[in-house]
Amino acid sequence: MEASDEELVGVADELVEPPNGVINELLNVGQEDNMKGEVEEFLGPQAEYNEEEEERKYYRRKRLGVIKNVLAASVGAMIVYSVYMGLLQMQLILHYDMTYREVKYSNLGLEDIDRKMLMGINVTPIIGLLYTPVLIRFLGTKWMMFLASGIYALFVSTNYWERYYTLVPSAVAIGVAIVPFWASLGNYITRMAQQYYEYVNYKEEHVQEQKKLPKGACHRYIIIFQSVFNIIFHLSFVFAQFPMLFVLNHYLNDNEHILFNVKSCGANISGVIPGFNTTVLTNLPRSMLLIQLESVLMGFAFLAMIIFLVLCGAAYRPTEEIDLRSIGWGNIFQLPFKHLRDYRLRLLCPFFIYSGFEVLFAVSGFSLSYGVCILGLDKLWLLILVYGLSCSVFSSLCLGLLRLPRWVCLMGGAAVHAVLLVALLCFSLCPHPDKSSQYLSPLLVIIALWGLGTALNKTGVSILLGMLYAEEKERLDFVYTIYHWWQAIAIFIVYLWSNLPMRAKLSILLATLLLACYCYWVMERRLASKVPFRLPRIPRPRHKVKGYRYLEEDNSDESDTESEEDDEEDGEQVAEERGAEGGEEGGHDAEVQGADSPGARRRGAEGQRP
Repeated sequence: MEASDEELVGVADELVEPPNGVINELLNVGQEDNMKGEVEEFLGPQAEYNEEEEERKYYRRKRLGVIKNVLAASVGAMIVYSVYMGLLQMQLILHYDMTYREVKYSNLGLEDIDRKMLMGINVTPIIGLLYTPVLIRFLGTKWMMFLASGIYALFVSTNYWERYYTLVPSAVAIGVAIVPFWASLGNYITRMAQQYYEYVNYKEEHVQEQKKLPKGACHRYIIIFQSVFNIIFHLSFVFAQFPMLFVLNHYLNDNEHILFNVKSCGANISGVIPGFNTTVLTNLPRSMLLIQLESVLMGFAFLAMIIFLVLCGAAYRPTEEIDLRSIGWGNIFQLPFKHLRDYRLRLLCPFFIYSGFEVLFAVSGFSLSYGVCILGLDKLWLLILVYGLSCSVFSSLCLGLLRLPRWVCLMGGAAVHAVLLVALLCFSLCPHPDKSSQYLSPLLVIIALWGLGTALNKTGVSILLGMLYAEEKERLDFVYTIYHWWQAIAIFIVYLWSNLPMRAKLSILLATLLLACYCYWVMERRLASKVPFRLPRIPRPRHKVKGYRYLEEDNSDESDTESEEDDEEDGEQVAEERGAEGGEEGGHDAEVQGADSPGARRRGAEGQRP
């Protein structure tokens, strides 16, 4: 018993109360477990957060941003050309009046300045093919549109001080900016269609990996966006008539005085309007009134610049912009010429030329030699306003390409214009101011139908180019540069033929239209027969910046296996591109390209090691 009691006392001595430090450590362990649980609960997936729903909302905002970009670019271009055409029209009418020239600028020679100004606007774009791609790649598509709109604003500002050294240089600057401005606009609208497709199909693997889009994937959006752009832009012809309607028309002489020496109109005349009176104003507009009008136009020109700057988003990602200009400026300069090897572009060139012919004929040929010659100068605004409204409204017909073949627009517009050209060849009469009102309705119908053809032609060509090169986003600026450069050539030809007989002008238009239709038919037939077309290879970007994005050959974290796999993928992509060219030089060029690739050089170096 005593032994057992001693053992119990020993055990009791061992079971003494633990010190306070041990208890605190146990409590801290429990608190840490609670804190970890709270952190995991805070950082873990929330019951209220739906990742898929947030992603859907994000891309919905992106799609709305693309729509905003298209509307902003369309409205900006419409405002720019409303201001430009309205001011130019008013300026040419004022400078044509002999009294205005003698009283306000007797020793200045405004008529001679106008001729040189028109020469600067019409002749300078001929060299646009040389610098347009370089400018667009250097500045970027959005900034090119902004800079070009600023040049148009400069032209407006020079009319505050009408001198040779202000008007002529600004006109030359506009001639320089015409082709880059329109090439940027065409490129921008097509890029927005591509972006919209990517934001709609953001879950697709080829979109997430930023690969080339499937053939025909974004055609639907190209049709919609190009139609919307032309619907809005053609309203510029309407708003351009406001200065003449609200200001200049109140100062015009009556038609009997203006058309007193005009003996014939229409197809029988040579030049614009033979015998047109050189005094078209009853009294001169006040200088302060003209300054106020020019200030309003200047305000709208600045508004267009702000729209391009603030509301238009970028056409490409920043890395894509860097890649586009990193292929080398020499290559950028050469590629527009090399793209003319593509038979699709070569066969569309007659349509490009006719597109420039017919718009200038509508606003300067038909409206003057038929409209003003018969109805009088006070009805000029009405003719062009109806033409602009017709172009805008009928551009919506191109939305039918969502269901119809793509040739419907071009062939439909060509058919309308062919019938009108034949009718105009037979239409000539002597002006009678007392009976001019009876010709008003037929002339308005003709100009409205001409607007129908213009809408189908202009919108159809833009849609067709977008559809042919929809998957080639790195080629869009070259393609639209070629298109608008040929239009500039057509503008220059129209400038040269101003003194030709009207029947000669109409015959040139009709012959060009028939040639364009034949060439387009040949192109569609070749495409239907799957005749391969030749596309120049776009060189790989050569990045000089050693940033995190461009450590391609010097990436120390990349294994040899990964590098060889990347080079094999690049080789396959090059082979596919050469296959699209028709295989003319495919085998040899593919071998050379493979031999020049970094992976091939690396493998060759490894093979030479002992």
